[in-house]
Amino acid sequence: MLPLPFYRQLMLPFISLLSLGIVTGCNQSNKNSEAPKKSKYSAIFGDKVMVFNDTMDMDSIRMTLEAINKQQAYNEFGSERYALLFMPGTYDLDITVDYYVQAMGLGRFPDDVTVHGAVQSTTTTNGNKVTTMFWRGAENFKVVPQHGEMIYWAVSQAAPYRRMHVVGDINFDKGSWASGGVLANSVVNGRAGLTSGQQWFTRNSSIGSWEGGNWNRVFVGVEGAPEDTWPLDPTTVIDKTPVIREKPFLTYTESEGYAVFVPELRRESYGPSWINRDEKGELIPIAAFHIAFPDKDDATSINKALAKGKHILFTPGIYTIDETLNITKPNTVILGLGLPTLIPQNGKVALATDDIPGIKLAGFMVDAGPELSSTLIQIGSENAEADYPDNPISLHDIYCRVGGAVVGQSETAITINSNYVIGDHFWLWRADHGIGTAWKDGQNKHGLVVHGDHVTIYGLFNEHFQGYQTLWKGDHGSTYFYQSEIPYHPPSMALWNDQGKPGYASYKVAESVQHHKAYGLGIYSFFSGEPTVSNKVRLENAMEVPNHSGIMITHIATFAGLNGGINHPINGLGPKTEKNELKLYDGFKGKE
Repeated sequence: MLPLPFYRQLMLPFISLLSLGIVTGCNQSNKNSEAPKKSKYSAIFGDKVMVFNDTMDMDSIRMTLEAINKQQAYNEFGSERYALLFMPGTYDLDITVDYYVQAMGLGRFPDDVTVHGAVQSTTTTNGNKVTTMFWRGAENFKVVPQHGEMIYWAVSQAAPYRRMHVVGDINFDKGSWASGGVLANSVVNGRAGLTSGQQWFTRNSSIGSWEGGNWNRVFVGVEGAPEDTWPLDPTTVIDKTPVIREKPFLTYTESEGYAVFVPELRRESYGPSWINRDEKGELIPIAAFHIAFPDKDDATSINKALAKGKHILFTPGIYTIDETLNITKPNTVILGLGLPTLIPQNGKVALATDDIPGIKLAGFMVDAGPELSSTLIQIGSENAEADYPDNPISLHDIYCRVGGAVVGQSETAITINSNYVIGDHFWLWRADHGIGTAWKDGQNKHGLVVHGDHVTIYGLFNEHFQGYQTLWKGDHGSTYFYQSEIPYHPPSMALWNDQGKPGYASYKVAESVQHHKAYGLGIYSFFSGEPTVSNKVRLENAMEVPNHSGIMITHIATFAGLNGGINHPINGLGPKTEKNELKLYDGFKGKE
């Protein structure tokens, strides 16, 4: 993300959601608070999950959506969380999605919930900039724009547009400085693209055409993808997705009620999973889930449910976790609605899994707590060695944060020990603005450490940590799209160097690794702070990998802004990137 001066939290206008009968304003963290008054939109998931159907008055729904928009539009580090769920039907609405809001259709397929209007993210800040439009999502709608208008999903990181059908055109920025984003398992009948956006990842989708973009665009398994003309144009195209399980999602039918659908594993896939309405997978009834609420549940109650074999559905809110959530049963599903956020205490790991098959983690955030955690999420035990290639663990839309909203510290955000794990969109962020962002505020070494073999990650966003952003020690790993900004203000080269080399490579593959592949990597620096210091700060290598014959890195984009620069894209090879320069490098093939 490009640097911005830390802007103030805006005073929200006095438009009380209470006046609309939506929320009571009770403190979610106070477990002794009076129970909230139920709104007309409440269902079994509580008042932070609003459920709409097309028999309701559309003007009333619009008023509700507008109230949430006014509350959440600039609420970057707030504690409020919402999920907006739409029953199968047809709606004449513009659904605007802001901070910590997830909008989702409850149909079995996207076309079951049709919106004539827009499902959009349009609010910008600080001079019409999109660079901090994070933590939101839209899923499982058919959207028919009115009067041929363009739809805008103006976002940066942690804001997927997933399982969508747009009968028209869409732009993934609106204004300037958009930086990152994901379109997955979707159809855009018309034109999709960017105006000023720097990086973008599209996977398993069908688009009429693509237009625009700047530094790094990656298309994997996409019908209608543009031509791969690197280095004339920073575009990377992989025809088929080697292995993927799509994200589980909540659905509703009159006959079965609420359930969670888990799509099956696909190999060598191309286009959306649902396009012919014959998507295979497992439908899990809601009765098999423990529905967690932030004002009722804690780590003890959630662990008891897990031990009984329950899946977990987190409703929106902040969960203080004073003991590790332990997943010990195969095929457990952990699903969040409305970006629920876990905050570990006492230096605990927030969530850990055994080395077992079929676990699915999806749709939640973890904020580092006040005491140092070794990692925020741990996949598999340290001695993990089992192989489950046909039923792997998968993670979808998982976001970890160190600082920003709360002061926190964690040596690593996500540690993957198990083999064959699939990662489907991560944003791992050591905060560059907000609170707890000073270099001395805590140990924040890595975003991702991979020990497992055959781990595949699609859409890895990993930024600002003090050591290697990504450290890969497992063999036969693969990354498809990587976006990484290294830390803004290392205090000096004396304190930020890797055994004498300036800085730490963003993406480091250990020397013991024999096979590794990575495609479409955008790595950039914005050294800020005192010019007398930051002008002297440089990064020696954006990437460092072994020189083994099984190592293949394809397409590296480096950019340097403000001060300092990057000496090489990889292994001491390739050109320097100086202030305000973009350099495109073909990649690296090991020879040993």
